[in-house]
Amino acid sequence: MDLTADAIREKSRLRRILRRFDLVFFLICTVVGLDTIGVVAKDGAQGFTWLVFLAACFFVPYGLLMAELGSAFPFQGGPYMWCRMAFGRFAAALVTALYWCSNPIWLGGTLTILAVSAFDTFVAPLHGPAKLLFALAFIWSAVASAIVSFRLGRWIPSIGAFVRVAVLCFFTASVVLYAIRNGVHGISVPAFTPGYVGFIAVVPVLIFNYVGFELPSAASEEMLDARRDVPRAVAWSGAGAMLLYGVPILAILLVLPASRVSGVGGFLDAAKEVLTVYGGTVDPGGAVTLTGAGKVLGGLTAAAFIWALLSSGATWLMGADRVLAVAGVDGAAPRALGRISPRFGTPVTVNLLSGAISTAVMLLAFWLSGGSAERYFEAALGVAISTTMIAYLGIFPALVRLRRTQPAAHRPYRVPGGTGGAWVASALTTFWAAAATTWLLWPGLGVDWFGATGNPDQALPAGVGRTPFELTQIVPVLLLLATGVLFYAAGAPTRARAAATRSARGRECGPPSDGAGRC
Repeated sequence: MDLTADAIREKSRLRRILRRFDLVFFLICTVVGLDTIGVVAKDGAQGFTWLVFLAACFFVPYGLLMAELGSAFPFQGGPYMWCRMAFGRFAAALVTALYWCSNPIWLGGTLTILAVSAFDTFVAPLHGPAKLLFALAFIWSAVASAIVSFRLGRWIPSIGAFVRVAVLCFFTASVVLYAIRNGVHGISVPAFTPGYVGFIAVVPVLIFNYVGFELPSAASEEMLDARRDVPRAVAWSGAGAMLLYGVPILAILLVLPASRVSGVGGFLDAAKEVLTVYGGTVDPGGAVTLTGAGKVLGGLTAAAFIWALLSSGATWLMGADRVLAVAGVDGAAPRALGRISPRFGTPVTVNLLSGAISTAVMLLAFWLSGGSAERYFEAALGVAISTTMIAYLGIFPALVRLRRTQPAAHRPYRVPGGTGGAWVASALTTFWAAAATTWLLWPGLGVDWFGATGNPDQALPAGVGRTPFELTQIVPVLLLLATGVLFYAAGAPTRARAAATRSARGRECGPPSDGAGRC
């Protein structure tokens, strides 16, 4: 890459410290999110069927695609650089705005409400100022974790990965004990039969569950050996992610009937019920009371669950904020956003901006939801997923474009099947990202097609009409696209300086003597 002196100065503040071990746990912390397990279980046994289906039709080709891009083009700000090389700065600016901003929306939205719900469920109810202070502490703890140097910050996703593995293993073991003592409500084989209504409800969430393989490549130039380590880290973490999703979702379905599973509390409700094997009761109405060891373990489960959520938010901020910072250095965003702290080696300005947006989302969502955690959760999750999926529409096709425009690039790993294999991987992942976006922006689309019957509006969150819901989904997307345009316009001075530098270098070098355009 032809770097300006300004870009070289910023990159000199990066520190190569990430090993393969760090990447594997970074990816587990990124891909395995506890926030959407309840949403998948809410759709019953067919949700598990679609989990397996998309593992084969989306997750595997997505992992292959990212393994090639991450190892062949190990540039800081990975997703931005791939889009910029494939489709130009303007397209990359739009993709980056959506990719970056979806993360503070997610942090201030779904992750915060789940953390509050965990505390409510296992420790004590939070109301008024206490609820607000807890939410602020959660958000800014994640931001602080993203600010600190990778020398310390890399342990946050590593510990987060260990914690989520421990939580999910403990939960699964407790389900076994619960089944031995109390039995389970059981799942009939026909319940696993997939249907279109369940398909369009659960597919966007499942795809959102499965994404994140590209995130470590945002810090490619902070890795010791990105070309070697990225493909292996993707393979190892991908295998672990499928187990860490599948087993707990199946366990929830065994413990709770789908009618009692909510998106916001599905995992928490199931955990609370199975913990009664250590002390507690379940009354005929389904209300759970933990006592003795059950109450103690409930508190520990809540603490671990909240830490897992916080580490997810922090890890995504670490990656997405670096993507925006590289866009700032490259002239696709305001230059101020590309500043790398000499002290921490991190984009502190972007980190703080992410925290401010997360706080604004949290305050707005608390106000608009009228105290309804489920309504707040579903609306915020929908915006976070849709903006992320639209960003991937510019990232996934980059593989085939770069195969054509950069054929000589060294590729330590290639998607199997040659050019055809690359096209299949890009086509499958792009199709599912487009489908997820469509069904999120218009829930219930196609419910009355293909012989299916029902009212499309039943796919909306309870108590929310079609027009208000569409406004909450479409308006943020339009605003973020407009932000991408403004970012690109604000980067014009940086682009002009870079062009002037290249022109001056050309005059100094004179006409190329070897025909390759080099001095």
